[in-house]
Amino acid sequence: MGDCDKNSEKKSKILNTFAQQANYFCWTLDNPESTMSLGTTLTKKFPELNILLLNGPLGAGKTTLVKGIAKSLRIKETITSPTFPLSQHYPSGSPPLIHLDLYRIEEPSAANEFFLQEEEESQAMGALMVVEWPERLSLTMTDAWRGKLQYSSKTQTRVFQLIPPLVSDNNL
Repeated sequence: MGDCDKNSEKKSKILNTFAQQANYFCWTLDNPESTMSLGTTLTKKFPELNILLLNGPLGAGKTTLVKGIAKSLRIKETITSPTFPLSQHYPSGSPPLIHLDLYRIEEPSAANEFFLQEEEESQAMGALMVVEWPERLSLTMTDAWRGKLQYSSKTQTRVFQLIPPLVSDNNL
């Protein structure tokens, strides 16, 4: 969890300073409401965000973050984890939202095929696509933003790192 130094945490809490030395943004979130609030802020702060690959263990708050993103897109529908249906489409959003969960697809070629079909539809709709469990993919996606959500039981907080496209990070 030492990826976020105190200086970049303090800067990024105001949501307008890039942590230059680390090439990513970093937020410390102390409750589900702050996780949702960050989701709401992401689409406003980063309007060029069109694909977000969202890493984090079970229970880290990935779907809670997506709920915040959906709220900022003015989606009124209830946001649920697409673990069983694999994808949820919210065409009423501005822009629309496609939420994928690749947790149950263990074969990389099947995950890649499913992702590419959904990406094609996302592009046709002009949608924002958020992908949970992107580590199931074996594709190289240089245009995707990457988010890493980690929970610390020691501090009872979550840390979210947002990595812009084309920034390499071997920890994701």
